[in-house]
Amino acid sequence: MSRFKVIYLNHATEDVYDIIRSQLPDGFDLITLEKDDDQERREKIKEVDFVLVATAKITEDMLRDAKKLKLIQHQGVGYDTTDVNTAKRMGIPIGLTPEGTSIGVAEHTILLILAVYKKIVVAHNSLVKGEWLQFALRPNSYEMYGKTLGLIGFGRIGREVAKRAKPFDVRILYYDKYIHVPVDEKEKLGVEEVSFKRLLSEADIVSLHVPLTNETRSMMNREVFKSMKNSAIFINTARGALVDEGALYEALRDRTIAGAGLDVFEKEPPSADNPLFKLDNVVLTPHISAGTKDALIAKMRAAFANLVRVTKGEVPFNLVP
Repeated sequence: MSRFKVIYLNHATEDVYDIIRSQLPDGFDLITLEKDDDQERREKIKEVDFVLVATAKITEDMLRDAKKLKLIQHQGVGYDTTDVNTAKRMGIPIGLTPEGTSIGVAEHTILLILAVYKKIVVAHNSLVKGEWLQFALRPNSYEMYGKTLGLIGFGRIGREVAKRAKPFDVRILYYDKYIHVPVDEKEKLGVEEVSFKRLLSEADIVSLHVPLTNETRSMMNREVFKSMKNSAIFINTARGALVDEGALYEALRDRTIAGAGLDVFEKEPPSADNPLFKLDNVVLTPHISAGTKDALIAKMRAAFANLVRVTKGEVPFNLVP
């Protein structure tokens, strides 16, 4: 009986590969990369039946010779790194994995809000240098209690953020151009739907939870940051390209807004000279909001289940239209 080959297109550590292999279905072999190299990707993708990918780019060059490829399975819900047009032209479906993402990202959103408000990075770095800022940080440290949280985007992740923010006794506003939320669900979550303009003007915390599309690219620009409160903070756990990073840097530098917590960047990894690194009113993490062992196991189970559906002649779930 022939076995199916699936390549994990991101280069990872052996312990990550071990977690992935632990969920591998019978009849499948996992192909991994020896290094983070596109030439190796192009060579190995030729012989596989399936691609499992996190953030690595899938280009036309890679797909051109992938004659056996039956499915590209993203382990998350973003697919902007894949050449969708070429995949469609070649008849290769693209599957998404919403499972395992929402909770981790929602928790990380709350983490970044608290870290920015409580100056956690400044407090830690000063303490290990021998400083004791017990009182010095108080004039610019805050609680979530009583603040207004504005969620831009109210899909799966936005709603999970709302659930976790509600016990902090915050007022929750949301804006979503496309998603309709029933009145009873709004009441249960304790949220209010408002316009984009009103959200920006009233929110103490603006958190971004929309997909990256041609419409949303650089949606957070200079004028948008100017529309926010000077005391507001900005959180992004979605996609870096949703934000004009230069405009964000200027807004933080000039105190147009008070602070930011970022898990994603326009360029990943960011350059060593990224000006955001010089600011003391930001908290930065390396795209790890959904990067937990719990999430990876859940993702792999769901992703491999989609691959199995294809081998049985069934239509996979969560396909890119």
